[in-house]
Amino acid sequence: MTTELQTRPRACPFTPNEAKFELVSQYGPAGDQPKAIEELVEGLEAGLRYQTLLGVTGSGKTYTMANVIEKVNRPTLIISHNKVLAAQLYAEFREFFPNNAVEYFVSYYDYYQPEAYVP
Repeated sequence: MTTELQTRPRACPFTPNEAKFELVSQYGPAGDQPKAIEELVEGLEAGLRYQTLLGVTGSGKTYTMANVIEKVNRPTLIISHNKVLAAQLYAEFREFFPNNAVEYFVSYYDYYQPEAYVP
């Protein structure tokens, strides 16, 4: 007797034809950005779980991420370590993708710590 196991699909069930992520910007990638975009896209297509985009403040990391999103054409979750940066990223991605849904959520879990009230 054989048992067939059902597994969850590894890839996102999103079909690229469902929506088009179209980046709107008056500028194009410059400097190291084209290479970074290419390598990040290749990593995603190769199934890499973790990649790091490292750059100083103002180096264009957000714009680079927007280009990657457009090229892979998949819904993307961007996580920030603080709410100020989350709001900034939200505003920038709204400008980069005016024809796509861009959502913003802040969890207040860190602010509410029930264990702090236990005697």
